Amino acid sequence: QVQLVESGGGSVQPGGSLRLSCAASGFTFSSYAMSWYRQAPGKERELVTTITRSGALLNYADSVKGRFTISRDNAKNTVYLQMNSLKPEDTAVYYCNAATIVPSQLSRGMGYWGKGTLVTVSS
Repeated sequence: QVQLVESGGGSVQPGGSLRLSCAASGFTFSSYAMSWYRQAPGKERELVTTITRSGALLNYADSVKGRFTISRDNAKNTVYLQMNSLKPEDTAVYYCNAATIVPSQLSRGMGYWGKGTLVTVSS
C-alpha cells in the first residue's frame, strides 16, 4: 500500500514562502529518487526539481532556480520543497513523485504519485 501525501500548500502573497512536505509509506523510501512536479491551470505538468538517493540535487525549471530547494529526511520518509520569493506564476498544484531512477525524457511520469497540494500566490 504505497502512499505519498503532500501537505503545506495554501495561499500566500507574492514574496512569501512555503514549505511543502511529502510523507511516504509502503515502499523503501531511501531507494527512490524523489521529485516535485507542478501543474499550473491550463498548462502541462512540469518537473521542478529532484533529489537522488544519494542526496544530489537536480533542478529543471529555470524559473525556480535560486528560490526552490528540495531536501529529504530518510529517517522520516519525507521529502520537502522549500519555496521562497514566491511569484504569482508559481501558482499550481504541486505533486510529489517517487521513482527508482532519476527522471528523464522517457521516465518522467513514472513511479508513485501523491494527489497534490495547491499553492496559490496572489495579492
